[in-house]
Amino acid sequence: MSSGGGGGGKRKKPHEEHEEHVNHERWLVSYADMLTLLFVLFVVLYSMSDVNMKKFAQLANGLSEGFGAQSAAFQGKQAVLEGSGNNTQIVSIDPGAGSGDGKAGTSDMTAKEIQAVQNALVAQSRAKASKDAQAATKEAEDLKKIENKISDALAKQKLLGQVKFTIDRRGLVVTVVTNEIVFAGDRADLKSGGQKILNAVAPTLAKLPNSIEVDGNTNQLNARTKYYPSGWELSAARASTTVRYLSSHGIAKNRMSAVGFSDTKPLIDPADPRSITMNRRVDIVVLTTLPADQAALLPTASGSDAKLHTGQTTAQAEAIAKAAEPAASTTPTTPTTTPHD
Repeated sequence: MSSGGGGGGKRKKPHEEHEEHVNHERWLVSYADMLTLLFVLFVVLYSMSDVNMKKFAQLANGLSEGFGAQSAAFQGKQAVLEGSGNNTQIVSIDPGAGSGDGKAGTSDMTAKEIQAVQNALVAQSRAKASKDAQAATKEAEDLKKIENKISDALAKQKLLGQVKFTIDRRGLVVTVVTNEIVFAGDRADLKSGGQKILNAVAPTLAKLPNSIEVDGNTNQLNARTKYYPSGWELSAARASTTVRYLSSHGIAKNRMSAVGFSDTKPLIDPADPRSITMNRRVDIVVLTTLPADQAALLPTASGSDAKLHTGQTTAQAEAIAKAAEPAASTTPTTPTTTPHD
């Protein structure tokens, strides 16, 4: 007999739990999304860079007419720019032409369209030159007014002959000849005569927004210095003394700088006998606020004031302007006649 319970039968194995299947290819989904986004990005960039040259030519033609309408020169006169204005040809736009139609580049442009683009570029360049010229002329007039005010103060103290003026690309240069009245030989201590000159100059400079640069210069004589190793230290010391004195008379320190040039920047030719005195000087430079490309036009815009000259007072400037008015009003003009049919 078999024992109860059927112990001799085979017992079924319990069901085995299978490990959850891990998808090792999920990165492909993110990779595909990234490639799709990159593709869309490059399509957008390409569509933006594909310029319709016919429409650009029409725009350039309009700019050419706009810029070429009027042009101002140094004298304030107006004139029509060459190659633009009424002589510019109107380029028609093909309504069916759109971006991405393959009509990009100058190869599909007609001669008239290319000329229109060139006219626009030339007109834009002339317009910028005219703007720069007007800015330089205005700045030269403002610097001249500063000269007039400084000259007024010097004239009251009977010191106008001790100072010279120049307008260069840096701005207004006030040249103080450092003779024995201003600085003693081989010394950088201001004498009473130099203090009087700076006392007259300082009030006008203090009211300006411009930065001030003070340049010290020595003459070309190779005289041995006793108190300074060379002309470099002497010229820098005189410039620093001038800056310190101006600072004590109302001009902010952060507006000024002092530079020593020794004999490297002569005012006049060292062969000239006057150079021994004139090249030994301190230059107080009222720096222009114009950008470099406009400041380069200052010498031309200032005319004769670009040369070394004695200061002109306000009364003298007004008298010259008044004397010039009748001459301008009596200038004959050519009458214009209208032809009859």
